[in-house]
Amino acid sequence: MANFGYVVVDGSGKEMKGSVEADGREVAISQLRESGLIPISVKEQGVLTKDINFNIGGKATSRDLSVFCRQFVSMTRAGVTILEALKLLAEQTDNKMMKKAVSETRASVEKGETLADAMSAFPKVFPNLFITTVAAGEASGSLDVALERMAVHFEKSAKTQALVKKAMIYPCVVALVAVAVVIVMLVVVIPNYMVMFEDMDMELPKLTQMVVVMSNFIQEKWIILLICIGAAVALFRWYAKTDAGQLTFAHIALKMPIVKSLVTKSASAMLARTLGTLIAAGVPLIEAVEITSRTMTNVLFKMALSDTRDAIIRGMPLSAPLEECGLFPPMVYHMLRIGEESGNIEEMLQKLADYYEEEVEIATQSMMAAMEPMIIIFMALIVGVLIGSVMAPMLSMYEGLDNL
Repeated sequence: MANFGYVVVDGSGKEMKGSVEADGREVAISQLRESGLIPISVKEQGVLTKDINFNIGGKATSRDLSVFCRQFVSMTRAGVTILEALKLLAEQTDNKMMKKAVSETRASVEKGETLADAMSAFPKVFPNLFITTVAAGEASGSLDVALERMAVHFEKSAKTQALVKKAMIYPCVVALVAVAVVIVMLVVVIPNYMVMFEDMDMELPKLTQMVVVMSNFIQEKWIILLICIGAAVALFRWYAKTDAGQLTFAHIALKMPIVKSLVTKSASAMLARTLGTLIAAGVPLIEAVEITSRTMTNVLFKMALSDTRDAIIRGMPLSAPLEECGLFPPMVYHMLRIGEESGNIEEMLQKLADYYEEEVEIATQSMMAAMEPMIIIFMALIVGVLIGSVMAPMLSMYEGLDNL
């Protein structure tokens, strides 16, 4: 099956972008039309244009949830009942875990539970942010509006995640190539040259001796090397999950010049988009800030929003504790202060979200532009050292011949 990127319009006239797997372009168009969408453009995706998606049937991704919300809204606005919409969505969903969750959610709703309560039984599929927004939409009688806002939220989140994943492909590929080159040179190239030098009974330079020791170690004790690497990775992952590890890596991320800008702008975009979505859905500010804090990936920003929640309970405005924490850019708390004074904080959060999501894209591209020459220089140094270790004995040999 091929992947097709599409641009469609839903029942409310909202333009959407995404991708779908199908046996052909016509089949893809038929699938989109069956979902209540009007295709504008459907093109097969190549290697470079294909959306990055590592989901293999586990936890629902942002793209899964955005498609779910869009289709749910389109069906209900077309007059389809909630139960029937859930049934159709369960049949159309490819993600096995999500398919099961939607089917069981329908069964619970059929028994009399609210949609939010039914979804809360599947936290691995429907995040707390989603459930809270659905509950607020049901309470206010505007479930379709709440789901439409969540669709926008998840679409933006999916776009950002795909951008970061695509940006990481290049350094990952280069790193794998560098490792492969080093292994080939140490296991194949270096030993062949060393046989020649051993026959000449000459003293090898220090650099060459070090490389020979590394080569012998990899050839003779590669199992120990693999065990050490596996233990180091396991230890790293364990430490990264501890409170101390999360704090350590959070501080490191905010001290690295290349990464700091991306981390700060990503947190600002997440704050504005999530908080704005929740407030627009009618969620109280204190609860909205608490939920937003849980969506933060950097623990320092998570702690800052937790402190912000406590400050709001004490009577402080939202902008004040965000300014005091010193983590967010001035534009964030200045715009929020203007929104608080004018009474349109929801609009200000929307503008902040749009601005910082664009900034995240620019920051990601800038980071990649800075990383590419650094990676190339690093590879050149590694290969240069290995080549130098081979050339050094040869130069010494030629010098000895000249002196005869």
